[in-house]
Amino acid sequence: MADERTAPIPSGSKEASRRLVGIGLMMAALVCFTAIDTSAKWLGRSLPPLEITFFRYFFAFLLSAIVFNPVTAPHAWTTRRPALQILRAFFLLGSTAFNFVALRHLQLAETMSIVFGVPFLVAVLAVPLLGETVGGRRWAAIAVGFLGVLLVTRPTPSHFDPAMLWAFAAAGCYAGYVLVTRMLSGLDSAASLLLLPAGAGVVIVAPFLPSIWVTPPTALHWGLLALAGLAGATGHFLLILAYGRAPASMLSPFIYAQIVWMTLSGWLVFGDVPGAWTIAGAGVVIASGLWLVRLEQGRRNAAADAAE
Repeated sequence: MADERTAPIPSGSKEASRRLVGIGLMMAALVCFTAIDTSAKWLGRSLPPLEITFFRYFFAFLLSAIVFNPVTAPHAWTTRRPALQILRAFFLLGSTAFNFVALRHLQLAETMSIVFGVPFLVAVLAVPLLGETVGGRRWAAIAVGFLGVLLVTRPTPSHFDPAMLWAFAAAGCYAGYVLVTRMLSGLDSAASLLLLPAGAGVVIVAPFLPSIWVTPPTALHWGLLALAGLAGATGHFLLILAYGRAPASMLSPFIYAQIVWMTLSGWLVFGDVPGAWTIAGAGVVIASGLWLVRLEQGRRNAAADAAE
């Protein structure tokens, strides 16, 4: 009789372990993304948002180019759809720059709550752009999610902060980025989807740098600029690894854990405590987002059963 310690692990246990690792990688990626926004908000006190954006992409490209260099990973430097890659890079760059502007005035939890509206924008835009269908329950989830965003922003003259318009612009650009990424899925490698937008961001922003340049005054500023870029590249790389180990339907709900990291970081670094409206709105957005994920999972399962 074989020793239990040396017995082969059942395939089901192996799959469960892979999925747990995928969830862990997703959570680590969210910590990296929180580090980007926290660094950008702190740096925004003394540096222009566009300069912070440049270094966020410069250091991300530097790390990505080392890992996926032309010798060992030539596929990372090529694309089958250059026009879509350029459009995707502009969307990602706009999302980053607009978000960094918003962070100068808003709490981390506020901007994150608005960005959580992206899945609803994607669901709406996927109808005309990707030909997807949206049923009644999905429209209901989208409407509830939009209500949650309104609870955060409270667009009345006495409560609305104009800086939230930058956060909405960031969310809109990120929705475009997600849609174009869907179009490129299966055409370009994951490495190219990581490397090329970072390089494009450097090229696009570099010409504007001399006119807005402010020399980072301390080593801490330089360190946080590097941290923002390295955390960006690392976070996206961890996402690639996560989705390689667990299905998107399983990982998607964990994205909303970022509101916890953002709130904690805002409190520890800036002393920001989210107001009751922000907490309530974030709760509604998260609940409706999870509902949307569940509906999407059910739709895919039904399609898979029909195909059998």
